[in-house]
Amino acid sequence: MSDSTVQCWLVEREFGDRDFVTIVYATPDGSRYQQRQRSSTALRTGPDVTAATEIPEDDLEPVPDAETRERYANEVERTAERYDPDDPI
Repeated sequence: MSDSTVQCWLVEREFGDRDFVTIVYATPDGSRYQQRQRSSTALRTGPDVTAATEIPEDDLEPVPDAETRERYANEVERTAERYDPDDPI
C-alpha cells in the first residue's frame, strides 16, 4: 500500500435523480480517476467541493478508454487554468 498522493482535479459533476451528486476527480494526464457520491444535503452543509484535491494513489482507478482519458485531461487543463486548487467550485 502506497502512502503517496496525487493532486487530482475536478473533471465532472453529475446530478442524479436520487438526490445524489456524482463527483469525479482525475489526474492531470486523465489516466486515473476517483468517483465520489454525495447527497445534495452534504454538498450544502459539508466541506466544499474544491477544484483539486490530494487523493491517495491506491484510491485511483484507471480510466478505461482513450476518449474519456482525453476528455478528463482537457477538463483538468481547463479547471487548472480557471481555479486555484483550493477554490470551491
